Amino acid sequence: MDILIVNDDGIYSPSLVSLYRAIKNRFEDANVVIVAPTNQQSGIGRAISLFEPLRMSKVKLDKDIYGYAVSGTPTDCVILGIYKILNKVPDLVISGINIGENLGTEIMTSGTLGAAFEAAHHGAKAIASSLQITSDHLKFRELDIPIDFSVPAEITVRIAEKYLEHNFPCDVINLNIPENATLETPIEITRLARKMYTTHVEERVDPRGRSYYWIDGYPVYEEEEDTDVYVLRKKGHISLTPLTLDTTIKNLDEFKKKYEEIIKKI
Repeated sequence: MDILIVNDDGIYSPSLVSLYRAIKNRFEDANVVIVAPTNQQSGIGRAISLFEPLRMSKVKLDKDIYGYAVSGTPTDCVILGIYKILNKVPDLVISGINIGENLGTEIMTSGTLGAAFEAAHHGAKAIASSLQITSDHLKFRELDIPIDFSVPAEITVRIAEKYLEHNFPCDVINLNIPENATLETPIEITRLARKMYTTHVEERVDPRGRSYYWIDGYPVYEEEEDTDVYVLRKKGHISLTPLTLDTTIKNLDEFKKKYEEIIKKI
């Protein structure tokens, strides 16, 4: 069995080693390959490098674990992992474990989810795994990250085992794990909330008197009870959201009946 690990936090994120070890403990004979961006790529979505060449180098992550560092995006990592390193579509791609939760429809900006969707696009089963982080200053650090990923890694691998055993009718599993999760933390199947953050723009002035801007926001907690935001942030449970590549509306026939004649008159 071939398993590809990617992320958007960069090749030196400690989650990669923890996830690798958890996978090998559960799937001893699996061929596990790590391919990750050279630098932090959070918020890049499913971007792909079309106008510049990619460079890839093998780096040592731990005493017996190596990975491939790619000078590009998480999507680039998936493509190189499949078509250059493995030379075939793997049985499973795990994107993560991301430092910070990925919830709601804002997952479209996530590099973690972008990589998972890219893997599904090429025919692999894909999991995007993210760990809730309430200390915002940790989310964009690339080195010396004081987080123990052993429990989130074990949870992710347990989900992966079930995903491989059963034919879940989805393209991507979006898994979000509470910051203080244990192996006994309940898992709930959820849908995407509308928003995980409010939107805020802060204006500042540089020493030369010119304005510049930071885009940020504050966490949303009040959402409907069956959503990922509510389950993770309000209940403290693990959120498992099945996703599909096809984002066409569900009631397409109804849409056609109502609007087809209007469209024809344009």
